[in-house]
Amino acid sequence: MEALAVRLSGLDPYVDGAMRIVAFYDTLMRRRVDLPALARASAGLAECVAGIRLHGTGGSTRVSPHGTQASTPPAPASGEAPIVLDDEEIGTVWLERPGPPNPLDEVLLDRFALAVAAAAERYGPARTTMADPALVELAISSDSDDAARARALRLLGFAPGLPVRVVAVRTSLPLDRVGALVCPGRPVKAAPLADAGVILATGLDRTGFPAGVRAGIGAAESPDRSWRQARTALRFTTPREPVVDHGDLGALALLADIPEDAVRDNPDVAAIDRLSPEDLETLDTYCATASVRRAAELLHLHHSSIARRLDHIGKALALDLTAPTGLTRARLALTTWRLLHGEPSR
Repeated sequence: MEALAVRLSGLDPYVDGAMRIVAFYDTLMRRRVDLPALARASAGLAECVAGIRLHGTGGSTRVSPHGTQASTPPAPASGEAPIVLDDEEIGTVWLERPGPPNPLDEVLLDRFALAVAAAAERYGPARTTMADPALVELAISSDSDDAARARALRLLGFAPGLPVRVVAVRTSLPLDRVGALVCPGRPVKAAPLADAGVILATGLDRTGFPAGVRAGIGAAESPDRSWRQARTALRFTTPREPVVDHGDLGALALLADIPEDAVRDNPDVAAIDRLSPEDLETLDTYCATASVRRAAELLHLHHSSIARRLDHIGKALALDLTAPTGLTRARLALTTWRLLHGEPSR
C-alpha cells in the first residue's frame, strides 16, 4: 500500500494524501491497536479533536491532538461517519475541526470508522445487536445444560450472573431496531428463530416497543424458562394489548396449558367461534371495559347500538353478559378461543 501511495503521489496530491491515510490506518489495524489508541492516532493525524461513540456502551471518547482526553467543551462536529459492523450501525466517529473541513477529512473518517469497527469486534464483545441464531437457541433451549447455556451467554456478551430477560417478538421491523429501542444503552442481543424473533436483554423498557410489534416478556430467571414464559405471553397479545408480561398473567397463564381437544369441545369456546368478526370486536371491547358506554365510545357507536349487539351476542352464547358470572365466562371463552386460533399479529 505504501509503495502504491508513493507511485501515485506524483499524479495527484489529493490521491497521494488519501493513499497515505489508508496506509496509516492499515498499519494501525495490522498492529491490532485498541479504541483509545485509535482515537489518539486519529486526533494526531487530523490535528484536531477526534471522537468515538459506541451505541452499545452509551459512552463516548474525545481526544485532543496532543493525545490526551479533550478538556474543552464538545464542539459541533465538522465531519462524522457511522461505525458499521455486520451491516449494523454500532456507533459514530467524528472530528471537531475549528475551521472549515479538510478536503481529506472524508477519507480519514471513513478509515477511522472502519478501524474502530474492527477493534470493537476484536476487543468485544462486539456491540452489534444481531446475534448468531445458533448461540441464542443454545442459550434458551431447555435441552442445554447449565454449562453450555452459560458459555453461550458469555459468547453473546452477557457477563456471568447478569439477569437476562427473554422476549418473544412478532414484527416486520428489523429485530436489531426493536432491541435497541427496548434496551437502550445496555447489553441486548436479537436473533430470528423459526416461529418468532428472540430478544435477550439485561433491562427492558416495555414502553419502547414500536407500534405494530407483538411481544411476550419472560421473567429474569433461567433463559430457557424465560423463553417458555415469553412464548406463552406472546400468545396472549392482542391489537388492544400488543405487549404482555408473563408475570402479569397470573392464573390466566394456565389457560395456555389446556389441551386443544378440550378447548374445542367446550361449548362456550365453540359458541365464540361462530360469532361474526363484528360481534367478536364488540364482545372483546365490552369484555375489556365492562361498560356499555365505554365500549360505545371506543367503537364510535351509540350506546344503544352496543346494547342491542350485546343482547344478540348474549343469546348466541347463552350467557347473560350483564351478570358477573356471564361476563367472566365470556372473557375466559374469548381468551381461550384466541389461544386456540393463534390470532395473527398486525
